[in-house]
Amino acid sequence: MSAYFAVVPAAGIGTRFGGNQAKQYAILDGQPVIAHSLQRLLDLDEISHIALVLAAHDEQAALVSAVQNARVSRVAGGAERMDSVLAGLLSLTQARDDDWVLVHDVARPLLRPNDVRELINACAQDDVGGLLAHDVRDTMKQSRANSVGLRVEATVPRAGLMHALTPQLFRYGLLRDALLAARADGVVVTDESAAIERLGHRPRLVLGARDNIKITYADDLALAAFYLSAQRAQGICS
Repeated sequence: MSAYFAVVPAAGIGTRFGGNQAKQYAILDGQPVIAHSLQRLLDLDEISHIALVLAAHDEQAALVSAVQNARVSRVAGGAERMDSVLAGLLSLTQARDDDWVLVHDVARPLLRPNDVRELINACAQDDVGGLLAHDVRDTMKQSRANSVGLRVEATVPRAGLMHALTPQLFRYGLLRDALLAARADGVVVTDESAAIERLGHRPRLVLGARDNIKITYADDLALAAFYLSAQRAQGICS
Protein backbone atom coordinates (compact mmCIF):
# COMPACT_ATOMS: atom_id res chain seq x y z
CA MET A 1 0.00 0.00 0.00
CA SER A 2 1.34 3.42 -0.96
CA ALA A 3 2.28 5.91 1.76
CA TYR A 4 1.59 9.65 1.73
CA PHE A 5 4.23 12.30 2.40
CA ALA A 6 4.12 16.10 2.24
CA VAL A 7 6.61 18.76 1.20
CA VAL A 8 6.06 22.35 2.33
CA PRO A 9 8.36 24.86 0.56
CA ALA A 10 8.96 27.76 2.95
CA ALA A 11 12.33 29.12 1.87
CA GLY A 12 11.03 32.22 0.06
CA ILE A 13 11.10 35.72 1.46
CA GLY A 14 7.85 36.94 -0.14
CA THR A 15 9.01 40.26 -1.60
CA ARG A 16 5.45 41.23 -2.64
CA PHE A 17 4.26 40.91 0.95
CA GLY A 18 6.45 43.78 2.12
CA GLY A 19 7.82 44.44 5.58
CA ASN A 20 10.96 43.01 7.11
CA GLN A 21 9.88 39.43 7.67
CA ALA A 22 8.84 36.52 5.46
CA LYS A 23 5.09 36.20 5.00
CA GLN A 24 4.99 32.76 6.62
CA TYR A 25 5.80 34.45 9.93
CA ALA A 26 3.08 37.08 9.68
CA ILE A 27 0.58 36.68 12.52
CA LEU A 28 -2.85 35.27 11.75
CA ASP A 29 -5.20 34.91 14.74
CA GLY A 30 -2.32 34.92 17.22
CA GLN A 31 -0.17 32.37 15.39
CA PRO A 32 2.27 32.67 12.48
CA VAL A 33 0.88 31.62 9.12
CA ILE A 34 3.32 28.70 8.98
CA ALA A 35 1.81 27.25 12.16
CA HIS A 36 -1.68 27.19 10.64
CA SER A 37 -0.46 25.66 7.37
CA LEU A 38 1.52 22.91 9.07
CA GLN A 39 -1.26 22.09 11.52
CA ARG A 40 -3.75 21.60 8.69
CA LEU A 41 -1.44 18.89 7.30
CA LEU A 42 -0.67 17.40 10.72
CA ASP A 43 -4.40 16.99 11.28
CA LEU A 44 -4.45 14.53 8.37
CA ASP A 45 -3.55 11.07 9.67
CA GLU A 46 -2.98 9.97 6.08
CA ILE A 47 0.29 11.94 5.93
CA SER A 48 3.13 10.00 7.54
CA HIS A 49 5.83 12.70 7.33
CA ILE A 50 6.25 16.35 6.32
CA ALA A 51 9.46 17.84 4.90
CA LEU A 52 9.48 21.55 5.75
CA VAL A 53 11.92 23.34 3.45
CA LEU A 54 13.43 26.48 4.94
CA ALA A 55 15.93 29.15 3.98
CA ALA A 56 19.42 28.41 5.28
CA HIS A 57 19.36 31.49 7.54
CA ASP A 58 15.88 30.84 8.97
CA GLU A 59 15.98 31.02 12.77
CA GLN A 60 12.27 31.61 13.39
CA ALA A 61 10.94 28.20 12.43
CA ALA A 62 12.44 26.57 15.51
CA LEU A 63 10.16 28.76 17.66
CA VAL A 64 6.97 27.41 16.06
CA SER A 65 5.44 24.54 18.02
CA ALA A 66 4.12 22.71 14.94
CA VAL A 67 7.65 22.56 13.54
CA GLN A 68 8.69 20.55 16.62
CA ASN A 69 6.21 17.77 15.79
CA ALA A 70 7.89 14.39 15.33
CA ARG A 71 6.31 14.07 11.88
CA VAL A 72 8.07 17.23 10.65
CA SER A 73 11.69 17.45 9.49
CA ARG A 74 13.52 20.62 8.48
CA VAL A 75 15.40 20.79 5.18
CA ALA A 76 17.51 23.56 3.62
CA GLY A 77 15.92 25.03 0.50
CA GLY A 78 17.24 26.42 -2.77
CA ALA A 79 17.10 29.54 -4.92
CA GLU A 80 13.80 28.72 -6.66
CA ARG A 81 10.62 27.04 -5.43
CA MET A 82 11.35 24.02 -7.62
CA ASP A 83 14.81 23.69 -6.02
CA SER A 84 13.25 23.72 -2.56
CA VAL A 85 10.60 21.16 -3.48
CA LEU A 86 13.27 18.91 -4.95
CA ALA A 87 15.37 19.26 -1.79
CA GLY A 88 12.33 18.27 0.25
CA LEU A 89 11.69 15.26 -1.96
CA LEU A 90 15.27 14.04 -1.79
CA SER A 91 15.19 14.30 2.01
CA LEU A 92 12.36 11.75 2.13
CA THR A 93 14.71 8.78 2.00
CA GLN A 94 12.00 6.44 3.27
CA ALA A 95 9.70 7.22 0.31
CA ARG A 96 9.38 4.76 -2.55
CA ASP A 97 8.81 5.72 -6.17
CA ASP A 98 5.16 4.66 -6.06
CA ASP A 99 4.39 6.56 -2.85
CA TRP A 100 2.45 9.82 -3.02
CA VAL A 101 3.73 13.31 -2.19
CA LEU A 102 1.53 16.31 -1.43
CA VAL A 103 3.23 19.66 -2.06
CA HIS A 104 1.53 22.50 -0.22
CA ASP A 105 2.30 26.24 -0.15
CA VAL A 106 3.28 27.42 3.31
CA ALA A 107 1.26 30.59 2.62
CA ARG A 108 -2.04 28.69 2.30
CA PRO A 109 -3.14 28.39 5.95
CA LEU A 110 -6.83 27.68 5.31
CA LEU A 111 -6.64 24.29 3.61
CA ARG A 112 -9.75 22.20 4.25
CA PRO A 113 -9.05 18.57 5.27
CA ASN A 114 -11.96 17.31 3.17
CA ASP A 115 -10.43 18.92 0.09
CA VAL A 116 -7.23 16.95 0.65
CA ARG A 117 -9.18 13.74 1.06
CA GLU A 118 -11.13 14.48 -2.13
CA LEU A 119 -7.82 14.97 -3.94
CA ILE A 120 -6.39 11.74 -2.53
CA ASN A 121 -9.50 9.76 -3.45
CA ALA A 122 -9.70 11.23 -6.95
CA CYS A 123 -6.07 10.41 -7.69
CA ALA A 124 -5.91 6.99 -6.01
CA GLN A 125 -6.29 5.12 -9.30
CA ASP A 126 -4.80 7.83 -11.51
CA ASP A 127 -1.55 7.16 -13.36
CA VAL A 128 -0.38 10.78 -13.00
CA GLY A 129 -1.87 12.60 -10.01
CA GLY A 130 -3.49 15.98 -9.75
CA LEU A 131 -4.07 19.23 -7.94
CA LEU A 132 -6.75 21.28 -6.29
CA ALA A 133 -8.10 24.10 -8.44
CA HIS A 134 -11.14 26.29 -8.92
CA ASP A 135 -12.61 27.95 -11.98
CA VAL A 136 -11.87 31.51 -13.05
CA ARG A 137 -14.90 33.79 -12.64
CA ASP A 138 -13.55 37.19 -13.65
CA THR A 139 -12.98 38.50 -17.15
CA MET A 140 -9.30 37.90 -17.93
CA LYS A 141 -7.13 40.51 -19.66
CA GLN A 142 -3.72 39.98 -21.22
CA SER A 143 -1.59 43.06 -20.65
CA ARG A 144 1.33 44.75 -22.36
CA ALA A 145 3.49 47.48 -20.88
CA ASN A 146 4.36 50.58 -22.88
CA SER A 147 5.89 53.97 -22.11
CA VAL A 148 2.81 55.21 -20.24
CA GLY A 149 2.01 52.03 -18.27
CA LEU A 150 -0.05 48.91 -18.83
CA ARG A 151 -2.51 48.50 -21.68
CA VAL A 152 -4.93 45.72 -22.54
CA GLU A 153 -3.43 43.50 -25.21
CA ALA A 154 -6.38 41.13 -25.45
CA THR A 155 -9.33 39.67 -23.60
CA VAL A 156 -8.67 36.02 -22.82
CA PRO A 157 -11.71 33.71 -22.89
CA ARG A 158 -12.16 32.37 -19.36
CA ALA A 159 -13.90 29.16 -20.39
CA GLY A 160 -11.69 26.32 -19.25
CA LEU A 161 -9.34 28.52 -17.22
CA MET A 162 -8.63 27.37 -13.66
CA HIS A 163 -6.80 28.84 -10.67
CA ALA A 164 -4.17 26.31 -9.58
CA LEU A 165 -4.16 25.72 -5.83
CA THR A 166 -2.23 23.43 -3.51
CA PRO A 167 -1.77 20.74 -2.42
CA GLN A 168 -0.62 19.15 -5.63
CA LEU A 169 -0.36 15.36 -5.43
CA PHE A 170 1.97 13.18 -7.50
CA ARG A 171 3.85 9.91 -7.24
CA TYR A 172 7.19 10.44 -5.55
CA GLY A 173 9.31 9.03 -8.37
CA LEU A 174 7.44 10.83 -11.14
CA LEU A 175 7.63 14.22 -9.42
CA ARG A 176 11.31 13.80 -8.54
CA ASP A 177 12.17 12.88 -12.13
CA ALA A 178 10.06 15.72 -13.53
CA LEU A 179 11.81 18.32 -11.37
CA LEU A 180 15.24 16.88 -12.14
CA ALA A 181 14.43 17.05 -15.86
CA ALA A 182 13.31 20.69 -15.60
CA ARG A 183 16.49 21.60 -13.75
CA ALA A 184 18.66 19.78 -16.27
CA ASP A 185 16.94 21.68 -19.10
CA GLY A 186 17.37 25.03 -17.35
CA VAL A 187 13.62 25.53 -17.07
CA VAL A 188 12.12 27.19 -13.98
CA VAL A 189 8.64 25.83 -13.22
CA THR A 190 6.42 27.67 -10.76
CA ASP A 191 4.40 24.67 -9.64
CA GLU A 192 4.74 20.90 -9.62
CA SER A 193 2.02 20.36 -12.22
CA ALA A 194 4.04 22.36 -14.75
CA ALA A 195 7.00 20.02 -14.25
CA ILE A 196 4.75 17.00 -14.77
CA GLU A 197 3.15 18.60 -17.84
CA ARG A 198 6.61 19.04 -19.41
CA LEU A 199 6.89 15.26 -19.51
CA GLY A 200 3.69 15.05 -21.54
CA HIS A 201 1.31 14.18 -18.70
CA ARG A 202 -2.04 15.82 -17.99
CA PRO A 203 -2.70 16.05 -14.23
CA ARG A 204 -6.20 15.68 -12.88
CA LEU A 205 -8.00 18.82 -11.63
CA VAL A 206 -10.02 18.46 -8.44
CA LEU A 207 -12.29 21.30 -7.36
CA GLY A 208 -11.16 22.94 -4.12
CA ALA A 209 -12.67 25.55 -1.83
CA ARG A 210 -12.24 29.19 -2.75
CA ASP A 211 -11.15 30.09 0.77
CA ASN A 212 -7.90 28.15 0.23
CA ILE A 213 -6.24 31.48 -0.50
CA LYS A 214 -2.54 32.15 -0.80
CA ILE A 215 -1.24 35.01 1.32
CA THR A 216 0.80 37.12 -1.08
CA TYR A 217 0.16 40.72 -0.07
CA ALA A 218 -0.17 42.19 3.42
CA ASP A 219 -3.89 42.88 3.02
CA ASP A 220 -4.49 39.17 2.34
CA LEU A 221 -4.14 38.64 6.10
CA ALA A 222 -7.43 40.41 6.81
CA LEU A 223 -9.21 38.23 4.25
CA ALA A 224 -7.58 35.11 5.72
CA ALA A 225 -8.76 36.13 9.21
CA PHE A 226 -12.32 36.51 7.90
CA TYR A 227 -12.25 33.09 6.24
CA LEU A 228 -10.69 31.48 9.32
CA SER A 229 -13.51 32.82 11.48
CA ALA A 230 -16.07 31.48 9.01
CA GLN A 231 -14.39 28.06 8.97
CA ARG A 232 -14.54 27.89 12.76
CA ALA A 233 -18.24 28.77 12.71
CA GLN A 234 -18.75 25.90 10.25
CA GLY A 235 -16.76 23.47 12.43
CA ILE A 236 -14.08 23.00 9.76
CA CYS A 237 -11.27 23.81 12.19
CA SER A 238 -10.85 24.30 15.92
